[in-house]
Amino acid sequence: MKRSDRITDEIKRWVVAGDLRPGQRLPNEAELQRLFGMSKGTVREALKALEVQGLVTLKTGPNGGARLTEVAFARTFQLLQNHFFFQAVDVDQIYAMRRLLEPEVAALAATSISDDDLRELEAMFHGHAAEAERVPGAADLDFHDRLALACPNVLLRLQCQVLNEMLRRLATLAAGAVELEDLGAANHAAHETLLAALRAREPARARAVMAAHMDEAYSQVRRLGAAYRQRLMLERDFDLQLRLAGHAPAQPRQ
Repeated sequence: MKRSDRITDEIKRWVVAGDLRPGQRLPNEAELQRLFGMSKGTVREALKALEVQGLVTLKTGPNGGARLTEVAFARTFQLLQNHFFFQAVDVDQIYAMRRLLEPEVAALAATSISDDDLRELEAMFHGHAAEAERVPGAADLDFHDRLALACPNVLLRLQCQVLNEMLRRLATLAAGAVELEDLGAANHAAHETLLAALRAREPARARAVMAAHMDEAYSQVRRLGAAYRQRLMLERDFDLQLRLAGHAPAQPRQ
């Protein structure tokens, strides 16, 4: 293991053992050099690695240094993207997971949802008409992301957010498809029924509604295959999007 990697691992142990929170500062470079008996260059390499991982922000100057940060979802998803470049993931697999996870997220949310959570979800529901100029389907996924935040199980929450982000990219690929507009109407109706179950704080009802919603969404999305093939975007993660849409990746350029 590189010396800088040993420092990053030790700092991570500090965070866990000391129950350190985002916003707290790490010792300055000179103190880290003394603590680890390492050179300034090695300490800086370790801090830079932590910054790349999203665990700290670095600031120069007299009041600078390393400050702990909560890893952003975008950074987490970016790392997963790198993994999925070498995996064959398609819509069937995404919905196999959604059909397992989303009903449980809804049920758990119904047991602990706050009035603030409900107000935000209802505002999103009533604001969907104003989303017409955005990519159809994006408002639905935003709603599911917000519902996930009301779930007390952080692991379920993260997995659902990852699946939502995958689908958000597929919705971009299929933008303009009539089938996607039909899906939006079905989603809106399902969310209305789900909100009623959440307001009543009825976990079993919320689970059943979400299960039916996922089955309907899956059947609609399956009909979008042709739309994905016809609407491809040239982006940095183009090959990933093709894999997620269930297509073979482009051949490497010579």
